[in-house]
Amino acid sequence: MAPSGSFLGRAVALLSAFRADDDDLGAAELARRSGLPRSTTHRLALDLVEAGLLERRGTRVRLGLKLFEIGQRVPRQRVLRDAAVPLMSDLREATRQTVHLAVLEGREVVYLEILGSSGGPRLPSRVGGRLPAHVTGVGKAILAFSAPDVVRAVLEAGLVKASERSVTAPGLLVKELETIRREGVAYDREESGKGIVCAASPVLGPDGLALGALSVSGWSTVLRPAVVAPAVHTAALTLSRTLIG
Repeated sequence: MAPSGSFLGRAVALLSAFRADDDDLGAAELARRSGLPRSTTHRLALDLVEAGLLERRGTRVRLGLKLFEIGQRVPRQRVLRDAAVPLMSDLREATRQTVHLAVLEGREVVYLEILGSSGGPRLPSRVGGRLPAHVTGVGKAILAFSAPDVVRAVLEAGLVKASERSVTAPGLLVKELETIRREGVAYDREESGKGIVCAASPVLGPDGLALGALSVSGWSTVLRPAVVAPAVHTAALTLSRTLIG
């Protein structure tokens, strides 16, 4: 889809060109990803640098600190993250593994906080990064406790393959979501990345729908998801009660 002709539309297209694993980008790549002419990309990047939304890094640019500062003011993110961090710290201490907090946005999960473990795997996730919901434990935990139209939108968009073990058959995903609703725990069995497994559980609002999810992730050779699942589920239930109360 071509970016909007307005300044705001072009700015959003340019900022959205950055992916989770990008440190910085050059003008040519920014133009290609955003769909903007290179001359427009150059002028717009200068304006965004002046506003603090982008930062120069030699001849390249990266996302600016002001974006992070603005993001911290988003009410859902701030309230959920602030309430979750103490429980995430306890969960990391108990499991000695990486703990994630994520929310659903569209068909992807966005990671609000990640508490890493020493010696843990280099995970494909990062704070502010995104992954397809259906290949992650947190994403499946959220989808299992989301409104039917949310799940339908994910299924109708097509299930992309992130690894050899990603579930791409809609029927299989629907069955898995039914199991997650019964058990309250979702698993990633090397579906988001080779060798990475996790157990996740939803954080629920007063209406019973997911606000987000917590997970514990690690190497498949070290972490046994079924063993940490009760601790993850307990932490998510505690966080749900904290937010409701």
